[in-house]
Amino acid sequence: MAVISNGTTIIDAGALGAGVAKGSLVHIKTLTASSSASLSFVDGASGVVFDNTYKEYVFKLINIHPATKDATLGFNMSTDTGSNYNVTKTSTVFRAYHDEGDSATSLSYNGSRDLAQGTGDQPIIPTVGNLNDECASGYLHIYNPSDTTFVKQYICNINVYEPDADFTVQYFVGGYGNTTSAVDAIRFQFDSGNIDAGLIKLYGVL
Repeated sequence: MAVISNGTTIIDAGALGAGVAKGSLVHIKTLTASSSASLSFVDGASGVVFDNTYKEYVFKLINIHPATKDATLGFNMSTDTGSNYNVTKTSTVFRAYHDEGDSATSLSYNGSRDLAQGTGDQPIIPTVGNLNDECASGYLHIYNPSDTTFVKQYICNINVYEPDADFTVQYFVGGYGNTTSAVDAIRFQFDSGNIDAGLIKLYGVL
């Protein structure tokens, strides 16, 4: 069956099975946290591919659970295969929340989590609880990390169980690593304590 738009054939039946890019996800690596100080994906290490093989990479964060209450998970980028995680970043962050009692809602900019040419970790999961059932899940997209002409764009969407107040909080993060060097490694870690449990899966996008 062909895909036709305004009388023009975009993809025909033969092309669908002939390697045409269709936005498919290709699983590359899964890391499982178990009282882990950090989780790092380094190109060329332990089967990780994070180079010009794909123009877009997706990290799926599943049931991320901290050892320390109210810890903030962040990520950082490296241009030297993980020797240093300190790429300069500028970002914007906003959040939406709603409580279990249906009495409090908000949609607002979160200026305490953005960066302005900062080299520290980009916060993506703030103030998640550490009780047995508390966790956070979502995804991070990084675009064309191996490009040596443009900055490195990223977007992130995470949902968090906010401790104490029984809120669901959704965080939206967008920004760029302000470097024209190839980024070849990504590290995730909390600002306090270990990643007690959870999965981070890396995919390449065809």
